[in-house]
Parts: sequence; C-alpha cells; structure tokens
Amino acid sequence: MRGTFDWGPAGARSLAPAATVIAVVDVLSFTTALTVAVERGIAVRPYPWRDGTAARFARDNNATLAVGRTQPGPVSLSPATIRTSVGIERLVLPSPNGATISALLAGYDATVIGVSLRNAAAAAAWTRTRLGDGGTVAVIASGERWPDGSLRPAVEDLWGAGSFFHHWVRGGAADLSPEAESALAAYEKVSGNVGEALRACVSGIELRDHGFPQDVDVAAEEGATTAVPVLTDGWYHGS
Repeated sequence: MRGTFDWGPAGARSLAPAATVIAVVDVLSFTTALTVAVERGIAVRPYPWRDGTAARFARDNNATLAVGRTQPGPVSLSPATIRTSVGIERLVLPSPNGATISALLAGYDATVIGVSLRNAAAAAAWTRTRLGDGGTVAVIASGERWPDGSLRPAVEDLWGAGSFFHHWVRGGAADLSPEAESALAAYEKVSGNVGEALRACVSGIELRDHGFPQDVDVAAEEGATTAVPVLTDGWYHGS
C-alpha cells in the first residue's frame, strides 16, 4: 500500500487518477462538519461554493441547505449547528474548499472519504481494510483561500492529513511519499496538544475572532468518532 499527499483542487486532480482511495481533509471546517453530520445519520451532499443552483438542488432533493456561518438559518457550515440540529436527514453543504474538492472528485473512479481529526484513526483503519496489500491512498489537504482566490496552505489540514498517516502507519502500512512523510512529521510534532495548536493557528484565530470558538473545539475532538463518510452517488454517507 502506498500513501501520497497534496494540496487543494490541483493536487486532487493530480493524484486522483492513480488513487484507489482519496481522503479529503478540511479540518476547519468541512470534514469536521461532515463527521458530525454522518454520525447523526445525515446524508451530506458536498456542493461547490457560491453556486447559484444549491438552493434549487436542495429543494429538488428534499434536503436542507446549509448557509454560511454569518447568514440566518438553522444549519450552517458550523459543526456546532449541525450537532444541535433536529429532523434533518439530507444536508446540502457548500464550502469553498473541502466540499468543492469533494464535488470535483465525484467524477473519478477512486473511493472518496472525508477525514478530520475526529475520525482519522477510524478512517485509516477503514482504508487499510479496503486496500489490503495493494492500492494507493491519496490524502488531499483542502487548505484555505487568499483574497485573490489562490490556495493558502492551512496547517490544520496538514495535521489532519498527518494524523491519518500516523494511524495508517501504526496499522502496518509504511510506504509513504516524501510529501506524506512531511505531513506525518508535522502531526507528530503537535500530537498530544492538538487542541491548543488548533486554537493558536491562523484559521483557529479567525474562527474565534468571528465568534465561532465552538467550531474549533469540535474540530479538536481527536478520535471522537468511528464514522467514516464515504462519497456514494454524490452524497456522503456514514460507514
């Protein structure tokens, strides 16, 4: 088994053709929100950001549309709102990074899963079982965006990817690309103190400053769930 690693939509396009499993990582906050949703039995449709068709798609599919964090609505990209939601079975969840990359990857043959710090251990075990002695897992750190739309590498996604590789290697898989090894090393530098590191990183500070410290707290729940979101026919379902 081989593990590879890259960043953003371009990295996803580069690694996807050779991958058996693709793990999308967006710790703050798409894949964290995703794990909260699927452990509550909610199917999640990852939707490209600011696509004007999202509301119509949600209506046509008897689903709830998650709004932006600062917009009025019962559910948003904030994992905390999903955790306290009631009566939702299908959720259309747009985001500029993890959801957009997930939607892009739906067109490839590889199996796509969502990974955060909350489920990295479970996702690594799930992937080992399905790959057996062969195959390649590509881990994509979603990152954030600069104002001009270009990729801003986000250290929390590097840690999330590294956490996945940490648990994968502990289970006996050890063939990592140099990029994957670097992600693993970055995670092991902060392991045991991930919550404090998340609160101190740029994305964590941004969320706190905008009034969403609870979303950082949820993201820091390392190993809290065994739910593994798997993308099937365009929707993530828990496995």
